[in-house]
Amino acid sequence: MSRRIRVGAIALALAAATMTAAGPAQAADPLLSQGKPVTVSSSGGCCPAANAVDGNSGTRWASAAGVDPQWIYVDLGAAVRVSRVRVQWDASCATAYEIDTSADHLTWTKIYATTAGKGGVEDLTSLDGTGRYVRVYGTKRCRTDASKGYSLQEFGVYGSAGDVEPPSPPGTPSLVEVTSASATISWTAATDDVGVTGYDVYRDGQLCASTTGALTATCGNLGPNGSYGFYVNARDAAGNVSQASGTLSVKTPPSDDHTPPSTPSDVHTTAVNSTSIGLAWTAATDDTGVTGYRIYDSGTQIGTSDTASTTLGGLTPDTAYHLQVRAVDRNGNLGEPSTPVLDVTTTGGSGCSPSQGVCGATQVATDDDVVWGLVTLPDGTILYNQRDAHDIIHLDPATGAKKTIGTVPDVQNTDGEGGLLGLEINPASFATDHWLYLMHTSAADNRIVRIQYDPAGDSLVTSTEQVLLTGIARNKYHNGGRLRFSPDGRYLFAGTGDAQNSANAPNTSSPNGKVLRINPDGSIPADNPFGNAVWSYGHRNVQGLAFDAQGRLWEQEFGNNVMDETNLVVKGGNYGWPSCEGTSGSCGGSVAPKQTYPVAQGSCSGIAIVHDALYVACERGTRLYRAVLSGDALTNVQAFFTGTYGRLRTVEPAPDGHLWLATSVDGDKDGVPHNSHNQILRVSVG
Repeated sequence: MSRRIRVGAIALALAAATMTAAGPAQAADPLLSQGKPVTVSSSGGCCPAANAVDGNSGTRWASAAGVDPQWIYVDLGAAVRVSRVRVQWDASCATAYEIDTSADHLTWTKIYATTAGKGGVEDLTSLDGTGRYVRVYGTKRCRTDASKGYSLQEFGVYGSAGDVEPPSPPGTPSLVEVTSASATISWTAATDDVGVTGYDVYRDGQLCASTTGALTATCGNLGPNGSYGFYVNARDAAGNVSQASGTLSVKTPPSDDHTPPSTPSDVHTTAVNSTSIGLAWTAATDDTGVTGYRIYDSGTQIGTSDTASTTLGGLTPDTAYHLQVRAVDRNGNLGEPSTPVLDVTTTGGSGCSPSQGVCGATQVATDDDVVWGLVTLPDGTILYNQRDAHDIIHLDPATGAKKTIGTVPDVQNTDGEGGLLGLEINPASFATDHWLYLMHTSAADNRIVRIQYDPAGDSLVTSTEQVLLTGIARNKYHNGGRLRFSPDGRYLFAGTGDAQNSANAPNTSSPNGKVLRINPDGSIPADNPFGNAVWSYGHRNVQGLAFDAQGRLWEQEFGNNVMDETNLVVKGGNYGWPSCEGTSGSCGGSVAPKQTYPVAQGSCSGIAIVHDALYVACERGTRLYRAVLSGDALTNVQAFFTGTYGRLRTVEPAPDGHLWLATSVDGDKDGVPHNSHNQILRVSVG
């Protein structure tokens, strides 16, 4: 039986968002710009701006000579979804230019950039932007002498003029009814210029219910005594998805089950070394189901497991441990300790061999915010960012001394997982250029920027900020954010989320639900597979990126409620979401993951590769997985620190061949600064 609690309803209307990711571009998208009003930065006298949109390649717009930058924008009369831009240059072309969209011709979103323009006809397909105004913004002329400017014969914008506006966010949900296994919520309706067609209900970022217009829904598969956060997104017929509602926090009551599980038996060792002990036992039983086990040393809990085996890591060499195991069920009933007590003594020695995998962890710092991105500087010190406070911290791991070097401008939280996310440096050029590469949420989107670090002043020089890539749709959850340079420093890779619109992931014109690849200056590499920033697609919410010794890119992403995935990323690869989650669903034609983890044992975030082993930091699973790279497979998968340090988010290589590991224990689902209790650890690995 379950207990029921009824409460009243409250709702809060939120502001409407103005930007969403585009749906798939259609080959038949019409030319929209011909004959429309244009505005330019300058004209050379001979050739007025209107010539660029007159449909006649024999005429042209010419800018003033000898000046960069120069620009031209067209007013399409209404917001459209831009899928293609065709520019035809005269001899005075642009070597470096970008294509931007805007709702008001004041704030612009970059949807394409290049530093390798060649003139002639440049037909830019697979674009994804929304706006009334579209701009060509030139920053470097092909002909650099002072007597030459830019000369554009035709500026063609193609797209669809249908519904491009998302609904407003629904009202914050209110609780209708809660049991130990489910919650029923209601909310006030969203609005839309055409009409709302449905709602999606999320539990802590995982889809748990959908409606076709009803303003109430029930999410099941909850546990007693559990804390959950529910919010709602609205959809319209065109597939536009709103920003999320506010979050309703719900705690389920206990169930009427008061019978504890049976006692585990036959507790025995499977491996013993200087800093870890492998354990296994015969599983306990329970009338409603065993949900996990707690491992104790002399009565003090030192680990957890959700299966009938575990590896206790971070132990002290040559030390006696007195171990017992207790089972727990969904209602929190705790069984009796196993008997007899298992007495085990770790071996001597202080080294860490590959057979041991992970040998222990030492705290080097604490932080009261969410530690998201982390890099090691050439001198061995660390820079890391605070997701919710938007600060970058300089840490000396040898002494624990910390200094805030600056605040990243224009970052906005999402009351969920958005904020200041990825942090990266270029391994090939940081020693001379001092650029910090960052991915963050803004008021309009997720974006990639770079800002220079001043080593002499140990400060962030915010006046140097350059915006490299914009227009990555944002939402409360599913913002991705991990950055990783290729080992040679030529390309910057970025992981993005689907912005809680699963249709974004398979759409190669959208930057969401992707691994992106750009040049360090934000321009698009000529050999990208779709002519835009997209490198691979069909991802739900990319959290980890790492290169191995062979130069191959590995990727980690959150699953919904079935499987997390570890993928080996290939150029142009389709990784299946939303048709396929892990190996579940309609997976034909997609690249299969190299490893999957049940979401309950995973929700894994950052990854790192050291000594040909992949390390995966898991939040919900509260563990560090280690897997050996063998060809293109992952083998000998082991779990360490299960339950020892709580939720784990970020793992990065340390300069001595070991690891940095950052926890994400609490305060990581609300966007509130300085309400967390986290550690940065140095992990010894073999």
